[in-house]
Amino acid sequence: MPMNVRVIALAAALALPAAFAHAIDYRSVAEPAILFDSPSEKGRRLFIVTPGTPVEVVVSLDKWVKVRDAGGSINWIERRVLSDKRTVMVTSARAIVKQRGAVDAPPAFEAVKDVVLEVTGSAADGWLPVRHKDGASGFVRVTEVWGL
Repeated sequence: MPMNVRVIALAAALALPAAFAHAIDYRSVAEPAILFDSPSEKGRRLFIVTPGTPVEVVVSLDKWVKVRDAGGSINWIERRVLSDKRTVMVTSARAIVKQRGAVDAPPAFEAVKDVVLEVTGSAADGWLPVRHKDGASGFVRVTEVWGL
């Protein structure tokens, strides 16, 4: 193999893991916040999101962040209203949150579509530890929530 082909192949091999290393970044809204159509307070105000709502970070600027919500809508929000606290939103009609991360575990509580749950740990074996705002906690299937 010619030297220049080896160099190109090596460069491509080294760049490939870097492309996959960028993880999706999710945040939650810390306080009632306005979503804008552009990164400016002079932009059109679209709607207000409630505290705890999870959002996916798409683009991050100095004072503004472009985010995607659970419905797929992409808008701008002020960075100062975002929290590192992790939340997820229930996407299934109803999610049975279990007392432990297992199909045969007894139910802890039930959460309906669009309920926001606080993430209390890391997902394992398809289950995510969560807590409801009323204090109830348990494990929900990762396939029944958005924001991971």
